Amino acid sequence: MNKELLEALRLLEKEKDINKDTLLEAIENSLLQACKNHFGRTDNIHVHMDRETCDYELYAEKEVVEQVEDPLTQISLPNARQINARYNLGDIARVEIKSKEFGRIATSNAKNVILQKIREEERKVLFEQYYAKEKDVVTGVVQRYFGRNLSINLGKVDATLPESEQVKGEHFEPTERIKVYVLEVKDTTKGPRIQVSRTHPELVKRLFEAEVTEIKDGIVEIKAISREAGSRTKMAVWSNDENVDAVGACVGINGARVNAVVEELRGEKIDIISWNENPALLIENALSPAKVICVAADEEERTAQVIVPDYQLSLAIGKEGQNARLAARLTGYKIDIKSESQARELGLFEDLQFEEEYEGYEEYEEEPEEYNFQEDAVEDNSSEDETSWEDENFQGQQEEN
Repeated sequence: MNKELLEALRLLEKEKDINKDTLLEAIENSLLQACKNHFGRTDNIHVHMDRETCDYELYAEKEVVEQVEDPLTQISLPNARQINARYNLGDIARVEIKSKEFGRIATSNAKNVILQKIREEERKVLFEQYYAKEKDVVTGVVQRYFGRNLSINLGKVDATLPESEQVKGEHFEPTERIKVYVLEVKDTTKGPRIQVSRTHPELVKRLFEAEVTEIKDGIVEIKAISREAGSRTKMAVWSNDENVDAVGACVGINGARVNAVVEELRGEKIDIISWNENPALLIENALSPAKVICVAADEEERTAQVIVPDYQLSLAIGKEGQNARLAARLTGYKIDIKSESQARELGLFEDLQFEEEYEGYEEYEEEPEEYNFQEDAVEDNSSEDETSWEDENFQGQQEEN
């Protein structure tokens, strides 16, 4: 019987990752509970289980007396000497308790104590396992929609993807495998409750950490990230090694690394720019692929005045203001963008004292051949396709930065 118990405990330990000592402790408590139900008290009852063999010893400590008044705590001298001939009056005798003598109710209660402990430990193990994955990306299998929310199976437990954390336009089919960002893990009486997200900016960051070895090794850092889920993400990166190009490392050979992230995000466009401690240069990079004439940044007010060539104004602002909005979130500055003509009319060049520095800027009055694709962006007032990282011209600009 003890061999069977030992084997059962080993299986539980392997399948549910519950420590064997914890289970043995639960069995000890169940035996004490059975004694309490059978005898009414357990003050003088002790149980000990061998951790290696699962042999257990259940006994009551009773005082050896001439006249027994309380059979639960006292034993007569003749009966005590049947156990051990060395017992004398006043000694404490160990009297074995046979668990087979317990009634059906006591046995049932002992069983429930063990099962309850197993459930508690299993819930605890699951919570600790998934709590360690909080603020990280995990792969799950789509189960079903309930209301507007989505149930995602993460292996041993189901997570909830609420409507507010779903990307508009994304629809998943049952059994489909997706990556999600673990927002929160809470411990409840019914097990861990996990909430995940597909819209959080950290999802993009974690996906790049998984794809780009340099980020994982700490050579390349993701300094800032801004995202409009399902549409576009801007990410600023920095290299701690002058021999490593941060943007190139994230893009990968022929765009292999960024392509893997874009595919997981269902085609979401990703702009990768170089981080710079100089806020003016950072804002200039953040507005790419648009060309910038000059940037005047106020670090105290966290505002910036940006002047761009006339033909670049639409591209700098982006479709429905998206490019400028994401750049503002990325840099933390409130950005005001003006075209060159508007700036001259308002006298901004004189006010900002950029006239002398940029008086040779006539080269931008005629559109460079390498940016011919942007004429379409100005005509249809849309820069959605032209601003993708996939454009060779944009990649050329990143090299210049």
